Amino acid sequence: MQIYRYPLFKSWPDITRRPSADYSDKVETVREVMSKIREEGDAAIREYTNQFDHVDIADFTVTADEIKAAVRKIDPELKNAITIAARNIDTFHVAQKVPHRVIETMPGVKCWQKSVPINRVGLYIPGGSAPLFSTVLMLGIPAMIAGCRNVILCTPPDHNGEIHPAILFAASICHITEIYKIGGMQAIGAMAYGTESIQKVDKIFGPGNSWVTAAKQFVAMSDCAIDMPAGPSEVAVMADETADPAFVAADLLSQAEHGPDSQVILVTTNEKLIHNVIKVMGQQLKELPRATTAAKALDNSRAILVDDAEEMVSLINYYAPEHLIIATKDAAVLAERITNAGSVFIGNYSPESAGDYASGTNHTLPTNGWAKSFSGIGLDSFCKKITFQEITHEGIMLLGPVIEQMAEAEQLFAHKNAATLRMR
Repeated sequence: MQIYRYPLFKSWPDITRRPSADYSDKVETVREVMSKIREEGDAAIREYTNQFDHVDIADFTVTADEIKAAVRKIDPELKNAITIAARNIDTFHVAQKVPHRVIETMPGVKCWQKSVPINRVGLYIPGGSAPLFSTVLMLGIPAMIAGCRNVILCTPPDHNGEIHPAILFAASICHITEIYKIGGMQAIGAMAYGTESIQKVDKIFGPGNSWVTAAKQFVAMSDCAIDMPAGPSEVAVMADETADPAFVAADLLSQAEHGPDSQVILVTTNEKLIHNVIKVMGQQLKELPRATTAAKALDNSRAILVDDAEEMVSLINYYAPEHLIIATKDAAVLAERITNAGSVFIGNYSPESAGDYASGTNHTLPTNGWAKSFSGIGLDSFCKKITFQEITHEGIMLLGPVIEQMAEAEQLFAHKNAATLRMR
């Protein structure tokens, strides 16, 4: 972890630079893969599954019997933990439902907005280095609450052509029954274009490696909507002398273990804390099964010493982290001043992993600075908004002259005439 002491504002861009998120070297390969999937359908999916996942699969579909067998395999304690997490996620996302209101903007002119679920959505669940069954809950539950009529799930098979039981159990909780053993770029292509076995979806959700991200960006250009731009995982911690070094170290490592291109940032007003955190982090790192991965991620990571809380807030809002932990004596007050972050964790007892799994908030969040302009996944991500208006005779007589004046000023006389004829 690199240490920076009292950096000037002009150095912030260099200090907060993320690991490279340039996918230009992947564009040609992604284009070839997508083109072949579009032309050859299932045959191309089988070819790429063999090439990339090293397994031959005749039928990608996960059967009802496979789902039932997976549910039986789950350890009761894990099953209980997943069930509790699902309940919390459901509670949080149900609360995001907003009843539509009819607004009379002027006499005889009524307007309203209606939330309509996206008909067919595709969920991509990584299953390579770690089976992210928690992501099934984070995507499947809001899709279910929104009322999406068709939800499909794609996730890579293991070398035996099977899906991790926890992924299938989580899918069963979300009432997802259309599940396919397809991973990587080929899964994105299958959902974006459709094949003989898989119907095209309207929007694709879910994280993935750099190839999955590049494929999502490619199909988003003209073929299928996606949830948001994505990049490697990241966490920033704002801390002062009241922070527990062991807690901070654990939070930093919890993101570092995601992948070698993850980034963790510590911003603090206390230099002693930096040295204590680095020391404890070294001790904790030795106990982690994914220590090699986490250690590589620490090469992309920073500890930044600043003058005061004001500068901490400014630096964090400039960086716009995916996750932000505030471990200071006035954490709740500082949290109110955060304008750029995917999800905020307030106080010493709010680990980032709570949001990853079970507190109720969604862990599918904007990375790579996109928190400046994108929200994380929520109920609205699975809906589209349609506006309505109803105008009476009284309404058009009042509003018509306004329409006429504006349309004529824009030299759109057919627009003007549409109002004029009704007024007559």
